[in-house]
Amino acid sequence: MQASTRISELLGGGSDGWDVFYKARAMIAQGVPVTELTIGEHDIRTAAPILQDMHRAALAGHTGYAAVPGVPALRDAIAARVQARTGVPTRRENVLITPGGQAALYAAHFATCDPGDTALYLDPFYATYPGTIRGVSAKPVAVQTRAEDAFQPRAADIAAQAAGAKTLLINSPNNPTGVVYSRATLEGIAKVCQDHDLWLISDEVYDTQVWEGTHLSPRALPGMAERTMVVGSMSKSHAMTGSRCGWIVAPEAMVTHLINLATHTTYGVPGYIQDAATFALAQGPDFEEEVSAPFRRRRAIAHRVLAEQNTVALVPAQGAMYLMLDIRSTGMTSEAFAYGLLEAHHIAVMPGESFGAAAAGHLRVAMTIEDAAFETALRTLCDFAASCRSDA
Repeated sequence: MQASTRISELLGGGSDGWDVFYKARAMIAQGVPVTELTIGEHDIRTAAPILQDMHRAALAGHTGYAAVPGVPALRDAIAARVQARTGVPTRRENVLITPGGQAALYAAHFATCDPGDTALYLDPFYATYPGTIRGVSAKPVAVQTRAEDAFQPRAADIAAQAAGAKTLLINSPNNPTGVVYSRATLEGIAKVCQDHDLWLISDEVYDTQVWEGTHLSPRALPGMAERTMVVGSMSKSHAMTGSRCGWIVAPEAMVTHLINLATHTTYGVPGYIQDAATFALAQGPDFEEEVSAPFRRRRAIAHRVLAEQNTVALVPAQGAMYLMLDIRSTGMTSEAFAYGLLEAHHIAVMPGESFGAAAAGHLRVAMTIEDAAFETALRTLCDFAASCRSDA
């Protein structure tokens, strides 16, 4: 018996990009201490009041089947939050609750792409993007951004690939680069979507982690609300990664279709988790700032450390919990550098190639360990880079 082509070719015949991470975890399992700067997992846990509310909701009996579209209170809270942040009228009927942002990404592509359709995404990209597209039997096509543009996408490059495509997937603030797309960039993207009749799928899970500039949801641009699907999540904004509570904001007619999909796939999200998410959102922006504050501090640490050397360069770190480091001056591939750093100093980072060809010669560093340890690891990385230079 054989697996379906859809599932067996989910990775496109290659790696899923997490090989260095897997090696680091294997070393840890063998008792080797490793400093992990790999995945976007907060070093703080979900706040106790949120867990207490989740416990209260479970004890109160909200452990049975919850409404598949999401409990009304949570859908209303997300609609109000989105409307307040973007100025775009948003109602409960525009919101579907999903088991995390990843499920939302899959549902959005399932709802917009037929088998064989072309679905565009930007390179560098979060590692699951092409597999998500293949999972709905669509054809993933990457549009490369450029390091010399600080990875801001060029509308002309997207337009060159857009003929016959159905969707474009973007992510700002961006994982892995940390770049926040400018208004000019997003207006260019919006024009391409309108000119080529594309659905825009906008992954905005890092919208509370903006260090420079302003986050702009493309759904707020003229003519875009009717062709944009926004993916959000409690994972990054409220340190609720394991709770698996995300959402899609979309036109009402599309949400009706998405509810049908959820009925036949996930059958919703546990009610006590949704109640806790409603409670968490009610804590307001001050709480969200408290969750994001460690990454703001560590970004400042990184600026200070990197200013003291001339081997490793920093891509403008405008948002999200990551740094994109340019190590091209070492003459090494980022994969060789990452393996070398892991072997020599037991520090694990993600090679740029894990996120696409455009990120070759770069590393993604997650700012997800305690401040002093983060500074020490970053200094060690820079010293290692200097020792690797051919002119060293």
